[in-house]
Amino acid sequence: MLDICLLGTGGMMPLPYRWLTSMMARCEGSSLLIDCGEGTQVALKEKGWSPKPIDIICFTHYHADHISGLPGLLLTMGNAERTEPLTMVGPKGLERVVTALRCIAPELPFPLRFMELEESRQKLRLGPYVIDAYRVNHNVVCYGYGITIPRAGRFDVERAKAANVPMKAWSRLQKGEIVEIDNKRYTPDMVLGPERRGLKVAYCTDTRPVPVIAEYAKDADLFICEGMYGEDGKETKAREYKHMTMYEAASLAQKAEPKELWLTHYSPSLTRPEEYMEKVRKIFPRAKAARDGWSAELTFEEEEESP
Repeated sequence: MLDICLLGTGGMMPLPYRWLTSMMARCEGSSLLIDCGEGTQVALKEKGWSPKPIDIICFTHYHADHISGLPGLLLTMGNAERTEPLTMVGPKGLERVVTALRCIAPELPFPLRFMELEESRQKLRLGPYVIDAYRVNHNVVCYGYGITIPRAGRFDVERAKAANVPMKAWSRLQKGEIVEIDNKRYTPDMVLGPERRGLKVAYCTDTRPVPVIAEYAKDADLFICEGMYGEDGKETKAREYKHMTMYEAASLAQKAEPKELWLTHYSPSLTRPEEYMEKVRKIFPRAKAARDGWSAELTFEEEEESP
């Protein structure tokens, strides 16, 4: 199971009912945060989710509306007596930016680990998450993220027997462990069938609608995408500042075919995004104008038993 909460849906500046950009995922006791705009920890408090289990923070880029909430969040995590390491992922310059922000949060009871992205596409495996980072097209270096929870294949008794795997190793191998018995090594692929469909969330903001976004959002359970503007006449502004309109986001979803599209990162001028959704849904019917605090509980698909 994968829990998702869109903590903040605002771009540029917060509004009384809209915090700045942030999304949180929870899986197997580990939490992952993407961006940490102003108001993130307030939104967490309103949702009733704890910041203490956050093990990973991914940053799309270093504009203030995506990172200005970090110092306060770190202090809150420290005050919660967290001691486990916190991993941060982001474009090149991550350690320099975070170190500068920490001048007002200098002492923490937990270490920070930095993973700076340098390639246009990178895959990371951290905790239960497989993280795909891919560079998009903003006026600074910016990344989108795909978050996947893999699902191993079914246990295959005949496969295990054919490979002469001792029964006492079956349980551990089914859990993904490597087992050694009598100086012989047994691996999970010796007892498991093909990998099954896992869970997938795609997230991107602050970019023009480049094809790589649809590629990584393909068949996602949830696609969260910037819809900065909905008003007529904003297309030129979107191109100039390298953002997306709601309709461009819907066109990407049309190509990617996710189960659902949530629009986010609204301009302060876009006070009622739902007013534009009829036109958006003509492009992609499963689109929604997300609001702060929206959450989803994603579960693995049920499979029919073989006769």
